[in-house]
Amino acid sequence: MLLMMPKGNKSAVSQFLLLGFSSLEERQVLLFLVFSQVYMIILTSNIPFLAAISVDWSLHTPMYFLLFALSFSETCTTFAVIPKLLVNLLLGNQTISFLGCTAQMFCFFGFRATNCFLLSAMTYDRYMAIRKPLQYPVVITKRVCADLVTISRTTGFLIVLGISSLVFSLPFCGPNAIRHFFCDISLVLRLACSDRHIAEMAIVFLCAFVLLGPFMGIILSYIYILAAILKIHSTPGRCKTFSTCASHLTVVITHFDCAFFVCLIPKSTSPLDEDTFIALSYTFFSPMLNPVVYSLRNQEVKSALRKLTAHTFLSPKM
Repeated sequence: MLLMMPKGNKSAVSQFLLLGFSSLEERQVLLFLVFSQVYMIILTSNIPFLAAISVDWSLHTPMYFLLFALSFSETCTTFAVIPKLLVNLLLGNQTISFLGCTAQMFCFFGFRATNCFLLSAMTYDRYMAIRKPLQYPVVITKRVCADLVTISRTTGFLIVLGISSLVFSLPFCGPNAIRHFFCDISLVLRLACSDRHIAEMAIVFLCAFVLLGPFMGIILSYIYILAAILKIHSTPGRCKTFSTCASHLTVVITHFDCAFFVCLIPKSTSPLDEDTFIALSYTFFSPMLNPVVYSLRNQEVKSALRKLTAHTFLSPKM
């Protein structure tokens, strides 16, 4: 089972050491202050964004329903890693329990895999809106959007369940130092004290499926979207149509760029290097990008946020 401790003749590892910032021991408090402030920005940008979409009826459309699901998933991703990171920095404690490492890996990569499929679903939404606008209201209904979100979450978490099971079914009996600030799949796998070749091959295949499947679907959809935009005769019309995809494209490029690096590029062995900085961007910057990009570029979201702010702070108190 996923959460069972490995058994065998050798003593099992009961906890791991997260050494991502061990070389910056004298700056632990400073890192805590910086990361906690960034985390507050993530929460204070995502929570009002989610609230605005929830309460404003003008945003109860398929596109914003999918955007809500993506932002919610991004926010949940941070809960899996950042609170533990902040506690470790503040207390100078680098340990995480075996079960905690298992849960962290499952939740973090589960939501990340979900996001890959959600971004693909959002591309399909844009494809139908631009390529087949007359069929869009019939095809992209609230029920279809709910099904797309359910399929994305179920598929993402089932695949990561398989990956986590492969990793933690192996025996861990010696080294327990993870040269990262969270339980990364490949780095935890290296600590197994048995032959891990088959598990590594299976995990690479599953990660490639999660990343390349949705990514290729997004590329194909945008080829058709671009072809449809080029058929529009007026330049203002082409620009206006393309602008509806610009925010989504920004999020897609950022997400998959970091995801390919974190999941498929082999990790180096130094305790603090570019792997850590890319992972920090993936953990902190990506969840903050959604509400910022869509709020800055979308008048409907801006209007909903203004109304939410006015209702919250300016409405008369009972």
